Amino acid sequence: MASLIALTIILSRFLSFSVWNMKIGLDFIPIAVAALIFGPLEAGIVAALSDFLGAILFPIGPYFPGFTFTAFLVGIIYGVFLHSDRRWFSILCAVLAHQIACSQFLNTLWISILYSSPYWPIFVTRLLQTVIMSSVEFIGINLLVKVMNRFGKKALA
Repeated sequence: MASLIALTIILSRFLSFSVWNMKIGLDFIPIAVAALIFGPLEAGIVAALSDFLGAILFPIGPYFPGFTFTAFLVGIIYGVFLHSDRRWFSILCAVLAHQIACSQFLNTLWISILYSSPYWPIFVTRLLQTVIMSSVEFIGINLLVKVMNRFGKKALA
């Protein structure tokens, strides 16, 4: 789990494209691996600790605990949908639950609170990120599942 946390921090803080209210990256992959291998609680812990440690060690802006809460929920969502069922429909449900509920609604709320900005204009500007990341996550997790099915859980653990 520590390796997945470190990898998430690297992907999130150094290998992502970020602007004020949008972020495009592959930091979902280690969290999905944690969900597939360990389950919901462990994936939630990996996601939350990655967010907290990344924010403390490599701050992009002020730390806001709402984002850590959202990260924890993302890990839980991935774990619930992916740990026991790796079919495309479960992957789609995990990605849509993450992107719509957590990224689009919750993270938009946190950005709105953090920067004292109106919610709906931010919501609209983040729709493009949600569409892009939904596609990237669905393809990425599908590929990840194929690799894990081919090489087994032990290959990535």
